[in-house]
Amino acid sequence: MIKVIIAEDDPQIAEIQRRFLERIEGFELIGIAHRLTDAEDLIEIMQPDLLLLDIQFPTGTGFDLLRKIRAGNNAIDVIMITAAKEVDTLREALHGGVFDYILKPLVFERLQETLHNYQQHLEKLRALETLAQCDVDRVLPRSNTQDSTTQESIRLPKGIDAITLDNVYKVFAERDGTLNAEEVGEIIGASRTTARRYLEYMVSCTELSAEVSYGTVGRPERRYQRCHS
Repeated sequence: MIKVIIAEDDPQIAEIQRRFLERIEGFELIGIAHRLTDAEDLIEIMQPDLLLLDIQFPTGTGFDLLRKIRAGNNAIDVIMITAAKEVDTLREALHGGVFDYILKPLVFERLQETLHNYQQHLEKLRALETLAQCDVDRVLPRSNTQDSTTQESIRLPKGIDAITLDNVYKVFAERDGTLNAEEVGEIIGASRTTARRYLEYMVSCTELSAEVSYGTVGRPERRYQRCHS
C-alpha cells in the first residue's frame, strides 16, 4: 500500500480528496492536515510515500513546505492539487520536483489517472536492477498523449514500435528465468520472427542478455533474460 497524506486548508475539499482516494486501490490515507505546520509534523512522524499538496494556505504556501521537504532530503513524492493557473507557479512546482500538477476543481478520473501512473512509475523503479537509457526513458514521467508516443517512435529504429517494445519489457519485468523468441511471441501475441527482432534490439540496449541453449534434440536456440548487475 502506498501511504498518502493530504495537505489542504479547505476541509470540504480535503474530504472530497479523501473520498476519491478511498475508491482507488493500492493507496492508504494516513493523515489530513489543514495547516502547513500540521502537514510538516505528519510527514516527519508518519513518513508517507506520497503527499497531495495544495499551494495556498493562510500562513504560507505549499512551496514553503516543498522546499523544506527537499532541503531535508525527504524521499516523499508530491502531487500538487491547486487552483493556481499561473505558468510561473507551474514552473516553480516542476523545479520542486513534483510528480504531477492537477488543477481544481478536482475530477475523480484525473486523480485516478495520476495515481495509476504513479503506481506504474514505482513498479518500473522496483523492477530495475541495472540502468540503461531505455530504462531511464521508461521511468521518467511522460505524457500519454499521441504526440509523446509519436516522438518516442521516431527515436526507435525501423521495425520497432514503442507499444510492442513495452509489452516485451513487461514480460521480463514480471518473470524470472530465460525465454526464447517463440515463448515471448506467444505471450505478447506476435510471431516468433517479430519477437526475435524486439529481443535482439533489447540485447543491443543491454536490457537483455542472450545465450545459446541446446534442446533435447540438439537444436540450438537463443534464450533471453534480464541483465543483472
